[in-house]
Amino acid sequence: MANFSKSNVPQFSVEVYQNEFLPEGGREVNAIVTVTSTGGGTSGGIPLAGASSSPSSVSSVSPISPIPGQRTDAAVVVMVDCSGSMDYPPTKMRNARDATAAAIDTLRDGTAFAVVSGTHEAAEVYPGGGRLATADATTRARAKEALRRLGAGGGTAIGTWLRLADRLLGDAEVSIRHGILLTDGRNEHETPEDLRAALDACAGRFTCDARGVGTDWEVKEVTGIASALLGTADIVADPSGLAADFTRMMENAMGKEVADVALRLWTPVGAEIAFVKQVAPTVEELTGRRTEAGPRAGDYPTGSWGDESRDYHVCVRVPEAGVGREMLAARASLVIPDPAGGTPRPLAQGLVRAVWTDDMAASTSINPQVAHYTGQAELAHVIQQGLDARKSGDFDNATAKLGRAVQLAAASGNEDTAKLLAKVVDVVDAATGTVRLKARVTEADEMTLETRSTKTVRVKK
Repeated sequence: MANFSKSNVPQFSVEVYQNEFLPEGGREVNAIVTVTSTGGGTSGGIPLAGASSSPSSVSSVSPISPIPGQRTDAAVVVMVDCSGSMDYPPTKMRNARDATAAAIDTLRDGTAFAVVSGTHEAAEVYPGGGRLATADATTRARAKEALRRLGAGGGTAIGTWLRLADRLLGDAEVSIRHGILLTDGRNEHETPEDLRAALDACAGRFTCDARGVGTDWEVKEVTGIASALLGTADIVADPSGLAADFTRMMENAMGKEVADVALRLWTPVGAEIAFVKQVAPTVEELTGRRTEAGPRAGDYPTGSWGDESRDYHVCVRVPEAGVGREMLAARASLVIPDPAGGTPRPLAQGLVRAVWTDDMAASTSINPQVAHYTGQAELAHVIQQGLDARKSGDFDNATAKLGRAVQLAAASGNEDTAKLLAKVVDVVDAATGTVRLKARVTEADEMTLETRSTKTVRVKK
């Protein structure tokens, strides 16, 4: 049985960035909660790039000590689209096999794994028998031999793939359960309701990274899968890039050490959470995923963690108060389930404060972190609006929205998104957001912008 060794004990810290000052009668408190985990993944505990401004609240670093009976190994199921469209061109299926083989080679010894082929139904490719294999030189070789027999044919019903992965992962006595899903087409052989039901059934049971290969798949389907299962989504427009992408995904999965971490927000009487969203490394709405966790407390899922840092925007509504009053608006803490079923274990915490003042300069100042991520969230939103308008033929609205996106990307230093936008619009003046829609845009460029629209950048040092 594996336990946390001294070298891979993750340590969590919470930092809160905010302007705590409100004008008399002010009710809305905004804060960026930065969560960092080090020492448990693949970077050897090297801290990740943080924020430029000093936090107003910093928790002490909280290591996770070994838990008797807790296993810290992982289980991974790779789901490979084998529908008929994977044969056009024939190199696509070969690239998918090679990519899955590369992912299998990246598995660390002792990891439980399986490979599933997906069409209008799901089938076990390796090891079969409703079970998982344990990664070693022999099972890796056997799995790659089984991949050679994969062929293309049939339809696409992604919900069935996810349900089979859930059954396989559910039987594994491991801490980290993860899926990798590849598709090249639209989910045409089950209803959207069937897929939604499958995602609801799998949510909280395993995380899943989703990839679309080529340009014949539906962006919102793939990103929706990743969002529901707290994974990543991306496009691999050229199938020859699949092996490198699968290797990176598996390396990331192998770096996870702590699962089922929740952001717990407690508010005092009279205060309430207006919204919670992850804002780095991607924008992800979490408000509707709250589960109650006792009086005036709620948990928001964050999934699995390795060596990484993420930022969350928390907005709290507080009761009106007069000048000179001060209150704790919220307490943000990280918790993980107790394997024995007891009270969840706290990892770290930070405080969100509210102070009412008649100092106009203090109460109207916007914290740089809050301002930056408000802009990043707007950037993701206007890109989606602009692309939807472009697809519907509303070119004036598309120009306005994508122009605003260019302006926001330039102002925040989001160079990657700026480059993607420049493939869809001709930029006349980035500072003012003056653009012209390109007459010709490749489907791959448009889909790449849409898929990666939620990726954000940290505040510059």
